[in-house]
Amino acid sequence: MIGLVLAAGAGRRLRPYTDTLPKALVPVGPEQDGEATTVLDIALKNFAEIGLTEVAVVVGYRKEAVYERQAALEAKYGLKITLVDNDKAEEWNNAYSLWCARDVLKKGVILANGDTVHPVSVEHSLLAARGDGRKIILALDTVKQLADEEMKVITDDGQGVQRITKLMDPAAATGEYIGVTLIEPEAAEELADALKTTFERDPDLYYEDGYQELVNRGFRIDVAPIGDVPWVEIDNHDDLAKGREIACLY
Repeated sequence: MIGLVLAAGAGRRLRPYTDTLPKALVPVGPEQDGEATTVLDIALKNFAEIGLTEVAVVVGYRKEAVYERQAALEAKYGLKITLVDNDKAEEWNNAYSLWCARDVLKKGVILANGDTVHPVSVEHSLLAARGDGRKIILALDTVKQLADEEMKVITDDGQGVQRITKLMDPAAATGEYIGVTLIEPEAAEELADALKTTFERDPDLYYEDGYQELVNRGFRIDVAPIGDVPWVEIDNHDDLAKGREIACLY
């Protein structure tokens, strides 16, 4: 199993930081060795802490900034990093971005969005939930008060995920998907096909819509509650301020 980070997005709501950097490289934490901590740093650190030795990073917008830091990040975290180019990062949404890593999925991955600041306990929760035929496991926050913007999930006891979308009544949701998933190698081909169907239907769709496509086909997707832990998805400047508070805890 290897780590996988989606770091191709432009993050336009975080300008001017993202005028020259992808969202995953916007500083969120204190400086270490003269470099400010980024969301990508946090993801890589988490992967290293759970014993992974290899990580793939999907890059697109301002990808040269990631290429420039690749060697330093490998040395810092003791990881072999492979960069996967997304040639449509500024045109299409992340269903296509995850599909670009379809060959990586065959190794089995822990996927982390490049804008999610979270503790390594999330990865531990996913690893602890492995087994019993589970092929895809979503990290789920069942504590947070939900609103319209969150990626909401409805689960059915014993049946896994029934629905995953932002477009639902928050009161109906079991919890929020936080942007971290464990994907076993056995799920790779079916997931890649579902993602392809999704972005071919509408290139502006999310990879979570690909998850819904899988569910609609009868594929079981499970969840792992992460407990009451501080995390944030960084979409705008308010989120960035919160991310900087949380990052200091790690």
